Amino acid sequence: MTPKLTLVVAVAKNGVIGRGGALPWRLSSDLKRFKAATLGKPVLMGRRTWESLPKKPLPGRPNLILTRDPSLKADGAWVFTDLAALLAAGRAMAEAIGAEEACVIGGAELYRAVLAQADRIVLTEVGLAPEGDARLDLDLTRWREVSREPVPRGEKDDADFIVRVLERP
Repeated sequence: MTPKLTLVVAVAKNGVIGRGGALPWRLSSDLKRFKAATLGKPVLMGRRTWESLPKKPLPGRPNLILTRDPSLKADGAWVFTDLAALLAAGRAMAEAIGAEEACVIGGAELYRAVLAQADRIVLTEVGLAPEGDARLDLDLTRWREVSREPVPRGEKDDADFIVRVLERP
């Protein structure tokens, strides 16, 4: 079976997903969920998302980067300049390592580019409305919710959040 393409994204109430190349909130509980959701699966990201990572590459998963710069060097990652090639490689790697999906982890430009081809969304709805320069407005009317888990604000979290899993009907 062909591995699924899953968007893993956290979005604030106002559609903001980033500010200045970083997340505009602190959600330690969600970062743990992110790691669990992506570990052992290829993670596909844009160059700016790659550059924003505090530790490169993300350990325990193949890191694939989409960039317009063919000379980009990214130690420990695969670099692509073509979206179709990135998606094909992500799915092929997932299949080769026995993962059921390849995960798109940002940023906004890549999410928008692959949304029409995605099979699943793991959506963290953050209970904040921060200022930001990266936005993602998702039309979820074409998606079916398969699970929803409200998560109360933890000791190391800036807000409550809800984790929703959506699939194509």
